[in-house]
Amino acid sequence: MVARLVIAAPSSGAGKTTVATGLMAAFADRGLAVSPHKVGPDYIDPGYHALATGRPGRNLDAYLCGPELVGPLFAHAAGGCGLAVVEGVMGLYDGAAGQGELASTAQVAKLLRAPVVLVVDASSQSRSVAALVHGFASWDPEVRIGGVILNKVATDRHEHLLREALGGSGVPVLGVLRRAPAVETPSRHLGLVPVAERRAEAVEAVRAQAEQVRAGCDLDALLALARSAPPLDAAPWRPEDGLAEGGGERPVVAVAGGAAFTFSYAEHVELLRAAGAQVVPLDPLHDERLPEGTRGLVVGGGFPEVYAPELSANEPLRRDVARLALSGAPVAAECAGLLYLSRSLDGRPMCGVLDAEARMSPRLTLGYREAVAVADSPLAAAGTRMRGHEFHRTVLEPGAGPVPAWGMVRPERRVEGFVQGGVHASYLHTHWASRPGTASRFVAACRAGAGHRV
Repeated sequence: MVARLVIAAPSSGAGKTTVATGLMAAFADRGLAVSPHKVGPDYIDPGYHALATGRPGRNLDAYLCGPELVGPLFAHAAGGCGLAVVEGVMGLYDGAAGQGELASTAQVAKLLRAPVVLVVDASSQSRSVAALVHGFASWDPEVRIGGVILNKVATDRHEHLLREALGGSGVPVLGVLRRAPAVETPSRHLGLVPVAERRAEAVEAVRAQAEQVRAGCDLDALLALARSAPPLDAAPWRPEDGLAEGGGERPVVAVAGGAAFTFSYAEHVELLRAAGAQVVPLDPLHDERLPEGTRGLVVGGGFPEVYAPELSANEPLRRDVARLALSGAPVAAECAGLLYLSRSLDGRPMCGVLDAEARMSPRLTLGYREAVAVADSPLAAAGTRMRGHEFHRTVLEPGAGPVPAWGMVRPERRVEGFVQGGVHASYLHTHWASRPGTASRFVAACRAGAGHRV
């Protein structure tokens, strides 16, 4: 049994990330092994969680992976830890649009049987805070709100009024945090700036968050609340379960990372290794060649638009990637990877694998998607249904090739992406734990393409 807390809020912007990351760091500083988690598909917050705990940040997404995998994925990550802290998404009861509680923080809290700590932005209220907390605590009897942390409190007088209002609510105040610019993390067009782009500053911000939480929160009471969680009946997820039998050589699969490609789920690398691949990291900002013996390439999401000049200037790697793709070797590209394979991004040459041009757009494309594979590819057989997530401020023209990657079926019907030789490129982010066969199919294709070694 792992002690566990879910850090939630009435809405976005209340300070969940600051509080959750600060708690993770503060408890880690006490010597606890802390397992960090994030509800939903977000890639950026888990980077700060990893910095706070020294362990990979993990996502718990009931839409991408299904409610049945939330407990097993949690248990896989949290095994052996003294505490797990789960940062929620949006407001406590907000989930996939039009689908009830699906993928909400409340649903994940119920699946984990975990107590919830509600972070409230108290900056513009006093007595009304009691009505707000009462409403959230009573909305769903299966959600146990075990305490509240008041954030952005102005003065001692303000704190007194808030505590007085909450005195009869039955929900204890477990922390009071003043406004503190040092704990803030800069944002831009897709949210927080990732750790990989500002590591020194991020280390300092996490340190400040831990100090703020230590000073303003009752850590002993929070730990006691976490330890009050009942046993969780969930066998840990194992990456090798559900994979096809492999055997034979272990093909080299390069996985892009570095500051330009920070969006990835830790389970993907675990699945590739379990399927028999030798996973070798690749930083397209600095590495001028693919790893020796590369038989397949995975390029996930990130911010290539921020690093377009540097990515374009690395001509040797762009040529290497193009050679690999044109040889028919398996290449899986999601969002940023799709842009990297295009002919150009904001007018700067990219790899030229896809006959398409990308540019920044003022419009944010964001949301869950249901999709069907249009054609056979190294990732999926035609007709395979997948759930995914789109998150970008770029436009690709054309948006689909002669053979699209996906036919979107919800919330709208359209085709998207490219299947071209061994390339599967799309804006759609997917979580391979929902279909472990994705990794084994990709590695099998790498193993079969003996002539594609680079």
